[in-house]
Amino acid sequence: MSTIAVIGSVNLDMVATVKKLPAPGETVTDAELNRFPGGKGANQALAARRLGADVQLFACVGDDAAADEALALLREGGVDLSHVVVADDKPTGTALIAVAPSGENHIVVAPGANRSLTPDRFTVPDGDALICQLEVPTDTVAHAAERFGGFFCVNLAPAKQVDVTVLQRADLVVVNEIEAAWYGETLNACPGMIVTTVGAAGATITQGGEDIAVARPPRVDVVDTTAAGDTFTAALTVALVEGQSPQAALEFACAAGAAACTKLGAQPSLPTRDEVESLRTVS
Repeated sequence: MSTIAVIGSVNLDMVATVKKLPAPGETVTDAELNRFPGGKGANQALAARRLGADVQLFACVGDDAAADEALALLREGGVDLSHVVVADDKPTGTALIAVAPSGENHIVVAPGANRSLTPDRFTVPDGDALICQLEVPTDTVAHAAERFGGFFCVNLAPAKQVDVTVLQRADLVVVNEIEAAWYGETLNACPGMIVTTVGAAGATITQGGEDIAVARPPRVDVVDTTAAGDTFTAALTVALVEGQSPQAALEFACAAGAAACTKLGAQPSLPTRDEVESLRTVS
């Protein structure tokens, strides 16, 4: 079993299912409201765990009831939470999400305690792989990248300026098409694999300016795309660390991301290994 550490965010998601997403300045009503555990770091940690890895999460939550709710599925799923710290002066992160019948969404995040995950709050772990995202301070990501000795994956989401050393250190960079356009030629600083996802159109791995793998996800009935990207990132990391080829790993990740679209909510939708393999067999 591979050992994966995740340094990242924990949020409580407030999900409103709406008949259509609002345009700027528009109010829509008759929504159905649900609460789900979320946050890119937490999602990726639980996704990796459900796909068979031994996972530690390094994160920061508030001293409030929302923290227990946000960590519930991680705890139930067997993710090691011994490195999750509490910020007494900040609330647990919250995400406000509107989801349309097509599965498309609008997301606004209030980071809260996630901003308090500074380098002095944790020791960079050992392990086979480390996954980071950008819902925590970028200094924290740079600190981890400099000190971690194994396979390092950074999901450059949400798009924001990062120290070039993070890209230079990364074995794997994951971006969607919007983030890829935002970073532009900056991504060329990465000597490792760069993965660009394009939703239902699939994903491509490039290295050294050359495409080394291309895959499309299997067709599914989409309910909610929240956490599909997080599932993809975790699955790709798990597969590559297991020794799968870039092509096989990308196909596995695309299937995992598709599976995550078939249920409402971030963490409730994260698939098991068997669910992903079954979807690959059917497709």
